[in-house]
Amino acid sequence: MLKHIPNILTIIRLLLIPVIVAFIFTGNYILAFVFFTISGITDIADGCIARKFNLISNFGKLMDPLADKLTQIATLASLVFTNIIPVWILLIVFLKEFIMICGASFLYGKDVVVYSRWYGKLATVLFYIAIVISLLLKQFNLNGFWQNLDLGLYTLALGATIFSLVMYVRDLYQKGFIDKQDLKKEVTIDKKEKKKK
Repeated sequence: MLKHIPNILTIIRLLLIPVIVAFIFTGNYILAFVFFTISGITDIADGCIARKFNLISNFGKLMDPLADKLTQIATLASLVFTNIIPVWILLIVFLKEFIMICGASFLYGKDVVVYSRWYGKLATVLFYIAIVISLLLKQFNLNGFWQNLDLGLYTLALGATIFSLVMYVRDLYQKGFIDKQDLKKEVTIDKKEKKKK
């Protein structure tokens, strides 16, 4: 049963996405904040359990980052469509996450795990704080200094996330996260099969 817990937590995060979105669109920002926080807690628990008990699976390698990205993008999209944050934030994040998901999909089925680095975690934390502040600002109609606080955090988060993307690509292709020898073997096998045909 223990080996399935990380995957169960990942599925829970996916199921929480429409709940968070629904509360944002109905203007219940406090409940949106609560369920967004629960989603974040399951993400932390998922990673800790998987690493501590070595419960890393192909499903987890693909679906765990996908659940994170879908949660972030869906939440940001909801904030954009309800005119809480500007659309350019979503566009930059969507482009970055699309590239990251493509990278995760490429690694599916390979004996490779790309762990989160401090800059990736920093970007996630900054986005989490920015989203929470956006929800609280809207709920309590805060003005003045507080009014632009979330935009400042989004700007920092975008800087961190772009840096994270650059480092991710560098690690993926230059530091051997992809087994180049394995790729050569696959190419060799394909050539042999073609000759037989």
